[in-house]
Amino acid sequence: IVWYEGMAKELKDFRLATGEETYWTDSAFGGMPTYQLGAKYPNNYIKQLDLAIRILPRPADYLLLYFLGFYVLMLSLRLDWRFAALGALAFGFSTYLIVILGVGHNSKAHAIAYMPLVLTGIILVFRKCYWIGFAITAIGMGLEIVANHLQMTYYLMLLVLVLGIVYGIDAIRKKWLPHFVKSVVILFAAVLLAIGMNATNLLATSEYTAFSTRGKTEVTINPDGTPKESVEGLDKSYINQYSYGIGETLNLFVARLFGGSNDEPFDTSSELASFLRSQQVPPSQMEDIYSQFRLYYWGSQPGVSGPAYIGAVIIFLFILALFLVKDKLKWWLLGGTVLSILLSYGKNLSWFTDLWIDYFPLYDKFRAVTSIQVVAELCVPALAIYGLWYFVKSDVSKVEKQKALKWSTITAGGIALLLLLGQGMFDFSSPRDAVLLDQLGIDIVNAIKDDRKSLYQFDVIKTLLLVLGSAGILWGLQSKKLKENTVLILFTLLIVVDLVHIDRNYVNAENFVAARVMEKPFQPNRADLDIAKDKTRFRVYEENTGISTSRSSYFHKSIGGYHGAKPKRMQDIADFYLYRGKIGPLNLLNVKYIIRENEGSTYAQRNPGANGNAWFVNEVEVVPNANSELLALDSLPSKRKAIVHQEFESLLTKRQFDVDSTATIKLIEDAPNYLKYSSNASSNQLALFSEVYYPQGWNAYIDGNPATHFRADYMLRAMEIPSGNHTIDFKFEAAVVKKGSLITLLSSIGLVLVLCFAGFKKREDLKAVFSKEN
Repeated sequence: IVWYEGMAKELKDFRLATGEETYWTDSAFGGMPTYQLGAKYPNNYIKQLDLAIRILPRPADYLLLYFLGFYVLMLSLRLDWRFAALGALAFGFSTYLIVILGVGHNSKAHAIAYMPLVLTGIILVFRKCYWIGFAITAIGMGLEIVANHLQMTYYLMLLVLVLGIVYGIDAIRKKWLPHFVKSVVILFAAVLLAIGMNATNLLATSEYTAFSTRGKTEVTINPDGTPKESVEGLDKSYINQYSYGIGETLNLFVARLFGGSNDEPFDTSSELASFLRSQQVPPSQMEDIYSQFRLYYWGSQPGVSGPAYIGAVIIFLFILALFLVKDKLKWWLLGGTVLSILLSYGKNLSWFTDLWIDYFPLYDKFRAVTSIQVVAELCVPALAIYGLWYFVKSDVSKVEKQKALKWSTITAGGIALLLLLGQGMFDFSSPRDAVLLDQLGIDIVNAIKDDRKSLYQFDVIKTLLLVLGSAGILWGLQSKKLKENTVLILFTLLIVVDLVHIDRNYVNAENFVAARVMEKPFQPNRADLDIAKDKTRFRVYEENTGISTSRSSYFHKSIGGYHGAKPKRMQDIADFYLYRGKIGPLNLLNVKYIIRENEGSTYAQRNPGANGNAWFVNEVEVVPNANSELLALDSLPSKRKAIVHQEFESLLTKRQFDVDSTATIKLIEDAPNYLKYSSNASSNQLALFSEVYYPQGWNAYIDGNPATHFRADYMLRAMEIPSGNHTIDFKFEAAVVKKGSLITLLSSIGLVLVLCFAGFKKREDLKAVFSKEN
């Protein structure tokens, strides 16, 4: 959230000052569109609906969406409100869904929250509630897209594909194929309408993707000169950086089996604390030592903020449902669960993951494959609560229920018991222990291992007790010692107390700050204050963080930032030059100040080589490919020579320009979306501008007439300027916004018409929504 505030500050300041929207910002990565930074679009009525629904303060609004969405899904599965409410609590308090709120993944939480609503609409259409299902699917999918986390939406699509396959097989078996085809057509139309309501954002994102690190790169070498595989999408190692350990799957059932997280609460009664006390470490320093090294997680991922704990009771009920439930609901929920877990293994199940990266459309656009576990986080509690309802309310024979109860208890309890008895299989070592051993010594590492073992034992025993308690409740119902409402109350207490107890380890009062703190998330340091005295237009580079944080973006026009899809040419400049100590390209970007650190204090160092906002060059070198274009910057005398890719060669009238010592070009007016220059020269000149080249929005004008500009020096704008006095304007005129806004308006009108038509349907159609027929 803090990094986003840094990136979006210029956008928000411009909006506040002018009442207008800018779709370009200069404060991040030298310049980029604001499409992924909170830009507001005309006619975006589905966004207004989303804001109207989220009435609570953040992040409570997302938690409310979790509850409401899953509650509606459970009702569409024909469960009564009591079971639906229990399911909503189990889903909403699932540890992963709470952890992502704690670490600020708001758009991810937002998208997950709308998944159940989309599934509700799909299920209703397949149950022949065509118009109501169409409307709910269109609204749900529209809201899902509004959340603007395409990775989560993509994972929802995978679950819908599993659902569609199961329903298709069922339709063929029952000879309902015409109904199935009709339903698919209706759902396809609903999704198209939802896409239309979000057309502006989707079109803008698609346009920007090619410009970002998520698009195909033309550079075929690495910074060290070795060949680089040219792929469209992300590198496999980057995609699989966060891969779920196969053994860590059991975290779904036993919360802290692998130590929980890198930020477990410090326990003053732990072995580590005892050891530190024995070494006479002051109590005030113990927690600092603990938090500095992030000790307890010993799984295979680089780090985690919390386990993906679904709940021991929910897993037990899920297993019960596998033994008891017979209808198609079980198969698509089970299929979605298995698929998501297998894909979450990433490099730990590389043959399977590589198939998807290589052959499944768009799968290579997303990183952190562990995120796909959100599908299991949805499917498991849905099937678990459905299984509980099936056990309590269905007319399945008592013998079958008892058999299912017996085997689910043996299965779930047996897993927990094996983990308890077989703990000797683990040595509780982490790949990071070697660093701890070097820095802290063997005694402290052994104390940490003992604490990991204690967490393991405590949570395994707790899981075993929860399984036995759950089995006992169902046995009490079967033997008529407990009534139905009592059973639901007991399960609600077990599930909520268990999940909330674990959740509070990772999200609690310490994670919240006063709203006023977020209004100014960064405080200026000495370097920022010194730079602020300079009122000219320039850029800043924060050397110690590279281009990976947006702190400097909050105060200055920066070439750094924080974004999941950075401009790829800026990333190339960083990888090939800045991160290797070569700062020549900073001159091209008019980086006037470099923020550096010395003995803990920051200072602003003036860069005397900065080229300014615009300059004339005398010579052009045309190069054949992106590799040559990028490498030529290494020794480029940029004040007199420009590098141009051969694709723009036809726009050059010549390669040598007359030297005119009296020629001038200067910036006379600027805004994020508008730049105005004046030029004066006795002959035609080639001007370079220290602005990022982005042709899908930036239009150039000379004396008010459209003019052609092109790319030079790998990422800058260039233009031939005729002799004489002229005014040059650059305006960011995002055609994609105009086009998308029209589509959005028409789609919104279409949805209103559908809702009106659905409202005229007979009451019988409304009753059919929760009918046990069909």
